[in-house]
Amino acid sequence: MLLGASFKAAILVEQNKPLVIGEITLPEELDVGQVLVKIHYSGICGSQLGEISGVKGPDKWLPHLLGHEGSGTVLEVGPGVKHVAKGDVVVLHWRKGPGIEANGPKYRWGDKTVNAGWVTTFNEMAIVSENRLTAVKSDTDLEIAPLMGCAVTTGFGTVLNNAELKIGESVVVYGSGGVGLNMVQAASMTSAYPVIAVDLHDGRLDLAKKLGATHVINANDEDPEKKIQEILQDQLLDVFIDNTGIPHVIEQGYNLTGPDGRVVLVGVPKAGSDISIHSLKLHFGKRITGSHGGETKPEVDIPRYLRMYDQGRLSLKDVITKVYSLDDINEAIAGMRDGSLSGRCLIKM
Repeated sequence: MLLGASFKAAILVEQNKPLVIGEITLPEELDVGQVLVKIHYSGICGSQLGEISGVKGPDKWLPHLLGHEGSGTVLEVGPGVKHVAKGDVVVLHWRKGPGIEANGPKYRWGDKTVNAGWVTTFNEMAIVSENRLTAVKSDTDLEIAPLMGCAVTTGFGTVLNNAELKIGESVVVYGSGGVGLNMVQAASMTSAYPVIAVDLHDGRLDLAKKLGATHVINANDEDPEKKIQEILQDQLLDVFIDNTGIPHVIEQGYNLTGPDGRVVLVGVPKAGSDISIHSLKLHFGKRITGSHGGETKPEVDIPRYLRMYDQGRLSLKDVITKVYSLDDINEAIAGMRDGSLSGRCLIKM
């Protein structure tokens, strides 16, 4: 029985500080709906960077664990769990799936309590809520499986469910990190044109071209709004997807899109960051909407995207830039912040 055992985790102790690597201890028993999982790989998403830097304001749950996309194997299940079983290979995700939404676990770290939400992945083991796990085939590639927890599902879901992108429509993906690259890939697969990727880092834009972007813009080198208008040849844009949460970028997207255009907001704005738009156009067909993980249904979409990967229809290895150990997670986070990591990086446990 592993309950009560110790394991290594990356702990957020203080906002705007590096994560602390420590040995924490599991509770002695699982609560209703809880599942004990051995983590194999974890992705790092921009959401975690936002949590560390406190974009939503002060964090009342410190110290706590982080991470919301991973691959793992079920070690034990708590009372009431029906959708996964001991020995299952699973994808860990933050969107709700079927099953119980359990109480968040509390771990021990010396004389301190370490909090955790319904899912965490920056740790060698995790107690996860049943509805944040989707069982997959036992031979699933454990390296690409974490991308199904957020990067792929959010990217494809935003394009298909929120933007409702159609064949031949024009689209801008503003911010081409791990999620944005999958938006580019999804847009390309829907035969949108042009598919314009905007970022500050050439490495990400090179990957975007590889995944289907027809045009790329480095916002450090060119005025994105003027360049987009030039690419569109004075046509109005159909879809603008923002991954930055930066008000002036969102306003730019609103101005570029046509009367029936859609502006989809994926990036999380800093607390107190507001946009200013003339809302009259919203009464006549223009739409601006937030995305919640692309409105993904994990139990439906994760198996579907894995089948596409198995059939060679999805390019995912290209999205993975580098694999780190848990001890080096702060190096990985720094690489994401400064743009030296172009795609998704993984933490191997």
